[in-house]
Amino acid sequence: MITPIFAVTNVIQSFLSSGLVGQVITIGLVIFSFIAWSIMIDKHMELKRLRLLNLSFEQRLRGERTLLDAPEAFRERRAIPYGDLFSDALDAYWRAASIGQDKGVDTSRFRLEHTENALQRALARQVLRYESNMVFLATIVSGAPFMGLLGTVWGVMDAFSAVSVQQTASIQTLAPGVSAALLTTIAGLVVAIPSVFGYNFLFASTKRLITEIENYASSLADRIELESS
Repeated sequence: MITPIFAVTNVIQSFLSSGLVGQVITIGLVIFSFIAWSIMIDKHMELKRLRLLNLSFEQRLRGERTLLDAPEAFRERRAIPYGDLFSDALDAYWRAASIGQDKGVDTSRFRLEHTENALQRALARQVLRYESNMVFLATIVSGAPFMGLLGTVWGVMDAFSAVSVQQTASIQTLAPGVSAALLTTIAGLVVAIPSVFGYNFLFASTKRLITEIENYASSLADRIELESS
């Protein structure tokens, strides 16, 4: 039975006996592992926090009898995604009303068109906020195994090249080089496997938040339309 201490010692020995390329790739994969875990933890906490803020803001907004005359405090909560959409919608509505009065085209439809356009822009901005860092995490998920494979192929090539110049070759002389080469594949998998589970979990959470904010934007537009008619 392989003890943890023996396994760690074996890994260290394999790392030290690997070539420069293998060591660079292994260190790079270790760095990518720390980055991936940092992104996954931070993103999970961020999405969880934003969802709680959104639900709280929506609940408070439902208590208002009218959105068009809502207190100014609601329009200052731009750090909250729902609050950002609400602020942009009301700003666009009253700006269109002011312009419409000056040009003599102040109609309910004119105001609602500007409000809907503002909601679409704010919605796109918040979707990008939800999806931030996801592309980098996906790159680590897809790239880590290939980096590990590259290190392994390179290490095996070096091992066979070293054996080819010896007069006698045996499994004992070839095994250390191959073992060191396989270390990069292990490192690539250690990075990719947790990252792919984390990415899928975060992707599902992001899609849920996007669906929720799209429904909120639609509900907000409907309520403003009803109040302005």
